[in-house]
Amino acid sequence: MNDKNSTDPELTGELETEAKPTHIVGIGASAGGLEAIEAFFKEMPPDSGVSFVVIQHLSPDHKSLMAELLSKRTRMPVNRAQDGELVEPNSVYLIPPNKNLRLFHGRIILSEQDRDARGINLPIDIFFRSLAEDQGAKAIAIVLSGTGSDGTSGIRAIKEELGMVMVQAEETAAFDGMPRSAIATGLVDYILPPNEMPTQLLSYLKHPFTAKDEYASTMLNDEDGVTRIFALLRESNKIDFTYYKPTTIIRRIERRMAVNQIHDLSDYVRFLESYPVELNSLHKDLLIGVTSFFRDPEAFDAIADKFLPQLFKEAKEDKLRIWVSGCSTGEEAYSLAILCCEVIEQQNLNLDVKIFATDVDREAILAASAGVFAESAVADIEPGMLSKYFYRRDEGFYISRQVREMVVFAQHNLVKDPPFTNIDLISCRNLLIYLQPVLQKRVLELFNFALNPKGVLFLGSSETTGEMGEYFDPVDHKWRIYQSRGRRRQSELSEPAINFDAKRWYNNNRMSGRGMAARMHEEERLLERLVEGVAGDYLPFCLVVSESLELMHVAGDAKDYLQFTTGKVVNDVSKLVIKDLAIPLSTGLQKVFKSKEELIYSNINLNLAEKHKVVNMRLKPLPTKKRQVMMVAVFIEEVRTSTQSSTSSSETYNVGKEAQQRIIDLENELQFTRENLQATVEELETSNEELQATNEELLASNEELQSTNEELQSVNEELYTVNSEYQGKITELTEVNNDLDNLLCNTRVATLFFDENLDIRRYTPEATQLFRVIDQDIGRPISHLSHRLLDVDLVQLAKEVLINETGIEREKINTENGEEFLMRVFPYQIAPDTYSGVVFTFVSTSGLRQAQNKLVEQELRMEALLKVSDAYVLINEQGEIQEVNQALTDLVGYDESELIDQNISILMPDDFATQHDYFIQRYLKEGNSKIIGTTREVPVKRQDGEIINQHLTVAEMVIGQRHWFVGLLKDQ
Repeated sequence: MNDKNSTDPELTGELETEAKPTHIVGIGASAGGLEAIEAFFKEMPPDSGVSFVVIQHLSPDHKSLMAELLSKRTRMPVNRAQDGELVEPNSVYLIPPNKNLRLFHGRIILSEQDRDARGINLPIDIFFRSLAEDQGAKAIAIVLSGTGSDGTSGIRAIKEELGMVMVQAEETAAFDGMPRSAIATGLVDYILPPNEMPTQLLSYLKHPFTAKDEYASTMLNDEDGVTRIFALLRESNKIDFTYYKPTTIIRRIERRMAVNQIHDLSDYVRFLESYPVELNSLHKDLLIGVTSFFRDPEAFDAIADKFLPQLFKEAKEDKLRIWVSGCSTGEEAYSLAILCCEVIEQQNLNLDVKIFATDVDREAILAASAGVFAESAVADIEPGMLSKYFYRRDEGFYISRQVREMVVFAQHNLVKDPPFTNIDLISCRNLLIYLQPVLQKRVLELFNFALNPKGVLFLGSSETTGEMGEYFDPVDHKWRIYQSRGRRRQSELSEPAINFDAKRWYNNNRMSGRGMAARMHEEERLLERLVEGVAGDYLPFCLVVSESLELMHVAGDAKDYLQFTTGKVVNDVSKLVIKDLAIPLSTGLQKVFKSKEELIYSNINLNLAEKHKVVNMRLKPLPTKKRQVMMVAVFIEEVRTSTQSSTSSSETYNVGKEAQQRIIDLENELQFTRENLQATVEELETSNEELQATNEELLASNEELQSTNEELQSVNEELYTVNSEYQGKITELTEVNNDLDNLLCNTRVATLFFDENLDIRRYTPEATQLFRVIDQDIGRPISHLSHRLLDVDLVQLAKEVLINETGIEREKINTENGEEFLMRVFPYQIAPDTYSGVVFTFVSTSGLRQAQNKLVEQELRMEALLKVSDAYVLINEQGEIQEVNQALTDLVGYDESELIDQNISILMPDDFATQHDYFIQRYLKEGNSKIIGTTREVPVKRQDGEIINQHLTVAEMVIGQRHWFVGLLKDQ
């Protein structure tokens, strides 16, 4: 039997010694990525201890070819991934065709591709997310050449788990879509050509933070370094990370040190001081916000089905206010806005929903405000909802105007800045888990203050209300949805925000690394066992008491010295000890805490129920370090024999004397307390008067605020009016812009617009036939523009027009393929006598030139006909004479001026003229005549009335849509 899941000890031992990769590297690529992958593996040594999983969009034939090609580039085995296969070090795994690949406990899990309604599948994102979940900080993602945005969403998950991300430099990628989309996230650690990536990868793997198997930070030993980093972060970004989880802070600092190949914290501090860019990168790493649309869909279903309809029903003045805290890049806020739109549409409601989306990261807020998301970000949205609330443009998805206008984005520090008020729903997911309890409590107090009674608090699946549980009712335990009870703690809101104190953070958290806490616990247990073991044999009965008289620890048999009463449990040692010990213990403790010196009482008589006992009491201050609370150890030892005398340093305890002294001390203390109380009363009276005056001022301020609110309301109405006007203007501008686009496209004139710097502003489609220009060239200078024109200097012409502010027109501008154009260059006018740029227009004259040539040719032919010796006449469709030659005028006796524009019947006998007109009309209608192209004998009428017979030859000329007839007359 060779079952790896067997519980056989020997087999288990084999599993434990099985080699595992130090890290798993996921490589994502699509179009043009094969060359980059080959370049990467050519430089990657085969013994790095790392595993590589390659996810590339290729056809099955190409993928089989890819395995063969990679095997020639690397000495590592190249395998097609198999389902259930354990990933081994120094190996390369290729995703099979039409499969998605995931990792689970280091094993490959294959599944069929699940394409959405748009036919989209994002295997790189799927693998990167599973790699982050499975390997944590040991995950490395590499994005190479490809189109689209696959991989962008996955690298966010990698960075959340403290993994590393490399991206191919855009200028070296055959297709820069995937690299450009990944770089735009701001989460990329290295941007390199593929052949330089292996060297940087190996350097990263050798860093102590990357190489260690378990997290056990030594950075907390460097108090000054941590303090300085906190101070730098606060100075540059105004954010205090004091009360963030120490593990999160330290691990992300160490990760940045690994990325920059810095091993010592003090060196990294100097690096931060010298390079503000790195300080900004560290700030981004500490504030990584991993979010997505409808994260945990079941939770959003619960919000949409149960809570939003109830909130809409109870909304005051038909208004609903929602606060999304820690919104990151806006997916959470837009998801809630879409849900609100859906519920409003389903229930046919008329509500004004306003969503306040806030985050401390300004760059995240700017990205969220744009409302533009990559294809990978919207891959999980239902196709129907995607088409309804998004529209696609320029390889991105834009949120619809209806949703965008519901959300207001603002930079907001949740701890320092005032909270919003009258909120019906607060969403704060996966934020509290990064904060220490003191800050969690502070944030929840602000939420409690902001929420309306019965308002809803929507937390992440790993978060609870903690100490603030009494202020919220859980209404959905699985998805951590709570409802406000309406209680208020306004007094706590008046406290100042928690201030930065890196030393306090250091003292509180320096033992919080993994392993350190366990050692502290073991040390405490060891000391406790030691004290219990020697108590009674070597140590007398002992109490440890704090300065507030709180009993902290007991060692030894306490039955004769301590007593517990019924009722509420108290921890005051003066009330816990027996009556005979109460006065000497209270008196002694007061003296020791005041003098900080050791004190011994001897011969204290104790009257117990069954016996009488004499004891000595020793009160010894314990050593105290800075910031530690002072404590006193009280040792009570029974006097064994009556002959035993007290030591010279002790004083015999006299009940009467000590009681008298105790009474005097208490009376002095009482008198002092009375005086303090009287002074306090006077101060309170004064404060009360000041508060009354302040209250009056606040009332006056409130009235002013009310009037200001009315003014703001009127200003708001004006803004609405202005906004409506602007909307109208925008509509008009859109129509004008559409008209202009249609005009430029339909005139079919090649036109180029340049600004005052001679950079390309706009061009018409016809211009692409003369110039090699695409949309990406907008903004490039004219000197970068190549063209097919001969002997034309565009730069010189543009400069000449800009200087002289007059246009230039040139004819017969020829191209490489023989076309001819009329070129006009005019200044771009923006106001009377004000110009800003140049406009080039090119009108094709090739067709006109050909027509002119044909016309000239026809004219030459006509002149030739006019010079022939035979009589010649040209008539149009109406039979009107258009041209005659000298031979004809000599034959008929008319002058040329007498014949032009006269009907041809003037040269015919009357009966023949009528027949001729009928003939022309019939020919034009039927297009068939035996006369055209033949010679026949016809009578010709001279000016003097004489009839002569001539041979007539008729030919037809068609010019355009017009018909012309040519007749030649010859003697018989």
